[in-house]
Amino acid sequence: LKVAQKNHSMVEYFVLLGLSQVREVQLLLFLLFLVFYSLILPGNILIILTIQNEPQLGSPMYFFLANLAFMDICYCFVTPPKMLADFFSSQKTISYKGCMAQIFFLHWLGGSEIFLLIGMAIDRYVAICHPLRYTSLFTRAVCCVLVLLAWCLGFMHSIIQIILIIPLYFCGPNELDNFFCDITQIIKLACTNTYALEFIMFFNSGLATLMCFILLLISYGALLVKVRTGQGKSKASSTCITHIIIVFIMFGPAIYIYCRPFQDFPLDKVVAVFHTVIFPLMNPMIYTMRNKEIKKAMWKLLSKQTFWNTK
Repeated sequence: LKVAQKNHSMVEYFVLLGLSQVREVQLLLFLLFLVFYSLILPGNILIILTIQNEPQLGSPMYFFLANLAFMDICYCFVTPPKMLADFFSSQKTISYKGCMAQIFFLHWLGGSEIFLLIGMAIDRYVAICHPLRYTSLFTRAVCCVLVLLAWCLGFMHSIIQIILIIPLYFCGPNELDNFFCDITQIIKLACTNTYALEFIMFFNSGLATLMCFILLLISYGALLVKVRTGQGKSKASSTCITHIIIVFIMFGPAIYIYCRPFQDFPLDKVVAVFHTVIFPLMNPMIYTMRNKEIKKAMWKLLSKQTFWNTK
């Protein structure tokens, strides 16, 4: 215990180099991200409120979508607030504990979303392949268990990362060439041989993400083939395509970041911005824009609120 405390006291904070060192670029990025959040974040909240207040959207598919929107909202409160504040800070630093907290919540929420997407894929499989048994199999209790399971599995994935990182020895180097903390950056600062640890992290984050991505693509691909040969194929096919788009958006950056050696590449910061800031809030919005029922219910809710406000 004393050794661990000594190790951690060696580096009390990390310096975040951020997205750019040019003041004008920083102000431009701040305005762009602020406008993006001002428009998209309320949209995700509106999706959740619409699904909760519209009885016609009571199916498991929309229940999972509301939970996905909630996870994405939580995910975007992990790194962006610190990033926006750092645009006006001369010293962009983060404490050791703050860095560990960022890593923990990023991987907890990210892992939970992946498992939730798997649950949504199971939901679509049962709905398309076993429609007569769908309502009896996917009750609200089952849906709640799947969501809770997604949170628990995401927590297990994240806590493994933290348990492996905490014993690392940091002897001085403390600059992170990014705007947030992640395992790919922290491990490279450790004053010890991390080859075995990088290998474990690759399996826990990279390979696991890639396998889930491939399984989801195979699953939705098979469902697309099935619905194109059956009845009611238009709506089911559109839903599957929407899920595939979300899978690509969700998994693409994660595969780029974690399914390779922990080294710097030119596009790292760009991919990190899309992975932690832009794409999470876009997932539910993409689903909404491709779903007529949600759009109709959203307009209905907005019209009702406008009526009561003007009355």
